[in-house]
Amino acid sequence: MDQELDYTVKILLHKAGESNTFIREEVDKALKAMVNNVTPARALCALIDGGQSHLNSAVRSCTARHLSDTVEHMGLDRILSKIKVVADRLFPAIVRFTQDSSQQTRYYGQKMLFSMMTHPDFDKTIEKYVLTKDLPYIRKHVAQLREKGLGGLPLDTPSAKGRHSHTRSVGRLRDTINITDSNFFLSNRETTEAYEVKRKTAPRNLLENEEYVKDITGLLTAKDFRDRIRGIKQLLLDAEHNQGFVVANIVKIFDAFNCRLNDLNGKVNRIALETMHQIIPLLKDNLSPVINMLIPAVVDNNLNSRNPGIYAAAKNVIQALCQHLVLIVLNSKFKELFFPNIVRELYPRKPKSVEQKVLVVLWHLLGNMTNSGSLPGTGGNIRTATAKLSKALFAQMGPRLLTCAAAQSPHIKKTLEELLEAES
Repeated sequence: MDQELDYTVKILLHKAGESNTFIREEVDKALKAMVNNVTPARALCALIDGGQSHLNSAVRSCTARHLSDTVEHMGLDRILSKIKVVADRLFPAIVRFTQDSSQQTRYYGQKMLFSMMTHPDFDKTIEKYVLTKDLPYIRKHVAQLREKGLGGLPLDTPSAKGRHSHTRSVGRLRDTINITDSNFFLSNRETTEAYEVKRKTAPRNLLENEEYVKDITGLLTAKDFRDRIRGIKQLLLDAEHNQGFVVANIVKIFDAFNCRLNDLNGKVNRIALETMHQIIPLLKDNLSPVINMLIPAVVDNNLNSRNPGIYAAAKNVIQALCQHLVLIVLNSKFKELFFPNIVRELYPRKPKSVEQKVLVVLWHLLGNMTNSGSLPGTGGNIRTATAKLSKALFAQMGPRLLTCAAAQSPHIKKTLEELLEAES
């Protein structure tokens, strides 16, 4: 079996992204049998190869779950005693999982750290195998795990078997929300409101604030898709009329909302994306604490969706990000991937839209970037990100990009040529 393991595990993991519950359960059983019956080191590498970087968050979560079982089964002693490539592959994967946009995937990444952190050689091991730039982040996680423990598995995929519906939390907000049955299905217009939500007064004290956070996150992670839609609509209403509450609790709220951007229910997925498109111009720079989880959640699956409504909604979110959050995106850890990915994904289908939105960003960057590679009044070097964006556009537009640049100032055209030459 070991010889066919890589191919078999990859196929199984990709099936974990199916919406059919029966298929997901059978995939889970097959992967559990694999972990328990093949060479642990081979299982570990096959799981990492097959699902660590998959675009589907459900696949990454499934990968992290079974990888966690494998790590727990092996123990740190056996991991370190195996060939060096096992530890070389495992710890970067753990780092990636602990930073994933999915709550469950992050949980399993933390679980792997938790299972190994009591080993006397743990600190030396992470120093050896974790990149220097990621070490502070991992040490912070380990310190939190030592102080607070691992905690329970968070709600992430409401349609999965055995999850709790949070009915107690849902009940508190349910009385404030009315559904109009005749408006149950959304129209194609982005601004159509299918669910009428009553405005709720802002929390007056810390206790009310905590209860309200629990209520809205309970709705957003509820088992019933109608409750999740209510939670999404409630978030939009709060972003419009109770913005201080949303901003003060933005990480907790978006931790729950982010999962809806890749909800297995297509209707919830689309409504969440359409709502995000409306929220971006309302919150603008206040989204900076969650931008690193927001970008992959929007890009994952949605740009490749066969559902035209989901694809259009995701494209609108990306355009809103370009319009309102350019500097935040460029200062995020995804700055070198985000805009080039937009160009590669969207240009073949919507060349005019991409040129209209992204070229404006490129001219701004080229025209204002200093010799040190930063923008005036901002921190961080954006030269590499700008070069990657330039190269991605040139790959799609060819020499016409330089023709368009010729209509800008000579400085912009010269800087563009320098970046393209340096990248070639």
